[in-house]
Amino acid sequence: MTPFRWTLAALSFATAILVSVYIVESSWPAAHALVAVPWLVHGELLVLALLELGARGAKVRLSAAALRLPMTYATALRASAGGDFGAAITPARTGAEPARFLIMTEAGMPSANIILVIFAELFLEMISLALVAAAMFFFIRTAGNKIFWMVGLVAIYAGFVLGIGAFGFALSRSHASGPPPRWAQWLRLHAGRWRAVQRALRQLRDGIHGLRDIRYGIGLLALFASLLHVALRLAILPVIVRSFDPSVSVPPLILAPIALTYGGVIAPLPGGGGAIELAFRATLGTTIPAQYFGASLVWWRFYTFYIFILLGAIAAGGTVLRALREDDEAPDAALAITSDAPAAAASAGVRGGNPGGDGR
Repeated sequence: MTPFRWTLAALSFATAILVSVYIVESSWPAAHALVAVPWLVHGELLVLALLELGARGAKVRLSAAALRLPMTYATALRASAGGDFGAAITPARTGAEPARFLIMTEAGMPSANIILVIFAELFLEMISLALVAAAMFFFIRTAGNKIFWMVGLVAIYAGFVLGIGAFGFALSRSHASGPPPRWAQWLRLHAGRWRAVQRALRQLRDGIHGLRDIRYGIGLLALFASLLHVALRLAILPVIVRSFDPSVSVPPLILAPIALTYGGVIAPLPGGGGAIELAFRATLGTTIPAQYFGASLVWWRFYTFYIFILLGAIAAGGTVLRALREDDEAPDAALAITSDAPAAAASAGVRGGNPGGDGR
């Protein structure tokens, strides 16, 4: 991380906090007193957040086991938390994969194995996201058009990423070596950039070939862990809002967060720079009662974003910062690690994954 990037991250987080303060101030009814989330509900939310992180760690660990690659659960958990921290302090969440890569490297995993695990985990993230979006499309019919179309947007996003992966694999079969073709020259991909693209294509090809030997039973368990982490993440906002008012409709409280969480990758600034908060108000301003809106926004962001920055900093902050420094010093090597199409598109989140973002 260069001084400029640290400054950009600090300004982005300061903007996000100021936007939150503005939204709370402007939406607060004058006739109502302050509201607070009960301590028991805070306990429930903390358990949900920790379980969500644990499910993401299990997804990474099971992905490795499905590929017959050794990895401890502690390493998978640290990689997940460290990826959250790296994603949060970098533009467009680009620091997630370099951070996870270095954490696994320091745990003694060979680079080839790490690439396979990351590819498999991101592939499962996209599959689980597509399944969740499809389930919501067919089973939730009462959310209203403004929120409902966002599920379709998430499904299109997942399909687009998987489509890019398929296109990249087809490209890797004929262009993983050799000079740049004419269309690459037209796109100004000179020899140095084309070599970086070819490294990414070879990694994508090797990752897909590695999936052919996957143990399907363990792979299904990894997919279940991925679905579980998405479900736990989506449960946060309904728990917060319904602790204030059980009569609030649940579907919008599920549909909007999935679009905001996984669509937040388009926000180029670290932490979103206030874009997530503004989108939260635009999508849920008429769903959540005004007297509870500010508290719902603040605590939803804390238990789905800020808490993972804190946990990631505690678990693997030093390792992540070393990864980001090496990423600055050796951009070509970092590109070779992280620039395959699914990884570049999903490093968000999906972790935050996510979306997982994922996460993922």
